[in-house]
Amino acid sequence: MYNFVSESSCDEQLRETVQTLNDDSPEKIIYQTSLMSALLSGVYDGSTTVSELLEKGDFGLGTFNRLDGELIAFDSHVYQLRSDGTANPAKLGQKTPFAVMTFFKPEYHHRFTVTATREDVHQVIDTQITSDNQFCAMRISGHFHTVQTRTVPCQCRPYRSMPEVLSDQPTFTFKDTLGELIGFRTPQYMQGINVAGYHEHFITDDRQGGGHILDYVLREGNLTFGAISKLVIELPRDTEFLRAELNPHNLDEAIRSVES
Repeated sequence: MYNFVSESSCDEQLRETVQTLNDDSPEKIIYQTSLMSALLSGVYDGSTTVSELLEKGDFGLGTFNRLDGELIAFDSHVYQLRSDGTANPAKLGQKTPFAVMTFFKPEYHHRFTVTATREDVHQVIDTQITSDNQFCAMRISGHFHTVQTRTVPCQCRPYRSMPEVLSDQPTFTFKDTLGELIGFRTPQYMQGINVAGYHEHFITDDRQGGGHILDYVLREGNLTFGAISKLVIELPRDTEFLRAELNPHNLDEAIRSVES
């Protein structure tokens, strides 16, 4: 005999699992909806809402349905970073095809008082969290000399693959600006499931602009970060995801091309 569990019951169990792991574990937990390889393949519509994301974490990043801009979340606020370079608070009912969330409780703090490159920042984190087998959540509140970003434009069906979409992506440079940078360092063995290495988003202090980070130079600011050793992934159940090619032969190359 087979025992069938309703979709609402599955969702409730997932929420309880995430909450229990966060309550019981000092390492905390990352919640992820869908896979990076699905996004690469053109699965741009999901069913997870911003409201549901905030039940799984107060900090994170991702995108919105139809690739309508970048998602950045911190302090339980979620913003949509649009392809015209602007930023707006996201609506609770907006949906995402891919997002990564956690309850941010950093273990480490580092104050930068002199100019630091992106590589300098990553070196501080890598020196403290030496194992590449752990996830890491990071945040910088600071004064940036420059921040170079890109933001994905909203797509229409039939959807092109993400590498095709990003071939003509708009890019922006923010100069001498205060802002918030949030990101994750993901283990190399997670490539395709997530984005291996550092993945960071930025929003200005006035919450008027930002995007997916290509590069930055920090003038001064506070870096907080911590390791995370638990991961929960919720896979879509729709036809587009089930039929998607999730393991193409050039997966690593494709991800590196869209993230750099």
